Amino acid sequence: MRGRIALPGILLGVGLGGFVDGILLHQILQWHHMLSSSGSANIDIGDYPVTTVHGLEMNTLWDGVFHTITWLAVLAGLGILYSRVTHSRGRLWASRVLWGWILVGWGVFNVVEGVIDHHILGIHHVISGEYQGAADIAFLVLGAVLILVGWLVQRSGRSLDSADRPERASGR
Repeated sequence: MRGRIALPGILLGVGLGGFVDGILLHQILQWHHMLSSSGSANIDIGDYPVTTVHGLEMNTLWDGVFHTITWLAVLAGLGILYSRVTHSRGRLWASRVLWGWILVGWGVFNVVEGVIDHHILGIHHVISGEYQGAADIAFLVLGAVLILVGWLVQRSGRSLDSADRPERASGR
């Protein structure tokens, strides 16, 4: 069962990690938006500062695209998880294995998003200003820590008992 819930757990972690980033950093704290550093980006996609109406409109649009992608990751993770677990669904939600994989997925989100958006493309940073580089590195370190902790948590969990799994009459 451990391997069967890795993919849905990671997808749930990617989606939920993206929601935390988008809701907390983009909307509540307003530290950055998807294209808030695009004028100084490593690629030429235009300049969309959040201090202009047009810039804020473009950033809001791309924040919405970002949230749509994270929502789809959560839906895909739930769908795959539901299809793979036929018994003991209640016990699964309490399992260290699932929550470990979710933490791994959240960490993967941070590392991939941090490397691509903050460092390679430079379209936004965690914060702008004096501590921009340190905050971007801290974001990557947090991602690595989440991956490590998630891996350790899922390894320490028990798979569902074989009695909880349906019998495979066809021998598959």
